[in-house]
Amino acid sequence: MKNAVHPEDIKVGVVGLGLMGCSISTCLLIAKHKVIAIAPLSSDLENAEKRIHIHLQKSLEDGMINQAPAYYLENITISEDYDLLKDCEIVIECTIENIAIKKSVYQKIEKVISPEAILTSNTSAIPISILQKEVQFPKRFLGLHWAEPSHTTRFLEIICGENSDVAKGEYLYEISHQWGKEPTLVRKDIRGFITNRLMYAMYREACYLVENGYASVEDVDRACRNNPGYWMTLVGVFRWMDLTGVSAYHTVMKDLLPTLSNQTTIPTLIDDIVKSGGNGVINANGFYKYTEEEAKLWEETFQEFSYDIRALALKYPANVVEEKLKKK
Repeated sequence: MKNAVHPEDIKVGVVGLGLMGCSISTCLLIAKHKVIAIAPLSSDLENAEKRIHIHLQKSLEDGMINQAPAYYLENITISEDYDLLKDCEIVIECTIENIAIKKSVYQKIEKVISPEAILTSNTSAIPISILQKEVQFPKRFLGLHWAEPSHTTRFLEIICGENSDVAKGEYLYEISHQWGKEPTLVRKDIRGFITNRLMYAMYREACYLVENGYASVEDVDRACRNNPGYWMTLVGVFRWMDLTGVSAYHTVMKDLLPTLSNQTTIPTLIDDIVKSGGNGVINANGFYKYTEEEAKLWEETFQEFSYDIRALALKYPANVVEEKLKKK
């Protein structure tokens, strides 16, 4: 199927042009799709093209693409008019995590797209089986969970809900390789899918350690950067245990697991920040305090890092050992 899929022949819609909608649009443009980008909020129209242009310019400077941004921007239409989605074969919804808002957006999309078109959501936490109840044709509805910045990361989760046509999930799995992804097909729906379930267990434990005085925010971040941050670009948790000795983890689990946090309420540490209006570098108020200049520099540094880590990760794809064996 990989050889039969030609992105340049497939028009894709992106609805929602915040940070992720813009980087997803960039990824699709780089893959040579024609993109219809719809802004549910008029304010997004002001920033969308600028954001996408910046992504493309940086991608050119980094060697990810070999044409100027204008070449790719010819293939995107940015508008508030949902009717322009009518010829799209795939539509990706990228609005906020609010079921009522998503339902309203789905109604507008489904008024114009073909019943055969695939409709997806970039939700990071709402089960696809719940969102399927809000659409006209549940079988063609799946989750496409991206990571930011979407045009540089290898990550993509394709999630089937209870009523999804798995064949459509397999189709998205095949085409997403041409988006530069090493995708995961989640055949059985669960809240948070795979990566968020793993990461939120870590976020909860991180808050527990700080709230109970075991370590500072800085200490926890340093430990994450220099241990899992060191090896996770190469391998996941199961391969890591294989590489470092499964029996050691078996021994440690017996005594450690009962002591881990199983708190089901939102940790006070994050609750206090949000209730005070904090939102991280977006408004220079998060777990760390920032000047406006520091917040801006952290955003820019993260962008730089995303390209650098991509270059390293490409040297070690999922099949790196398989390819080495072929050369022996």
